[in-house]
Amino acid sequence: MTTSAPSLKRIHHVAYRCKDAKETVEWYSRVLGMEYTTAFAEDKVPSTGEDDPYMHIFLDAGGGNVLAFFELPNQPELDRDRNTPAWVQHLAFEVADLDALLAAKAHVEAQGIEVLGPTYHGIFKSIYFFDPNGHRLELACNIGTPEQYAELRELAPVMLEEWSRTKRAPRHAAWLHTEPAE
Repeated sequence: MTTSAPSLKRIHHVAYRCKDAKETVEWYSRVLGMEYTTAFAEDKVPSTGEDDPYMHIFLDAGGGNVLAFFELPNQPELDRDRNTPAWVQHLAFEVADLDALLAAKAHVEAQGIEVLGPTYHGIFKSIYFFDPNGHRLELACNIGTPEQYAELRELAPVMLEEWSRTKRAPRHAAWLHTEPAE
């Protein structure tokens, strides 16, 4: 039997765990302007039938993107993967431009939240901070040129192959690593 990969339209939602559903809704609404749209609460998990009460909340992240959370009161306390550095697992949202990124930084800091950045990544700049659940968030704005994106797309297979062989960072697009003087 021959099969083919599905034709995906978009990410329907991304779900994370939260400590407190109400606090999470209020934080994402206040800090990132997301609209709380939907909730499901069950005492049994529909897919497995397990007895495990939960509240599943959904927030509109813009552009058809949905961010969801589960509050799981009967599970062990929320924690992160201790074998992975805190900077690795994160959720990144795009903002329009550098002015929007700087305005977002000021807004987030005005909420009493520590912000790292802007950080230069060659084709985008970003800021980083944590939500009340310990999830690292990134706001990013694209700054690359069409030529830079085309170069990176062309180099991607070469870089992956080199990484697979050496486990060392290939430096094919050296311009990515040095921020131009403004």
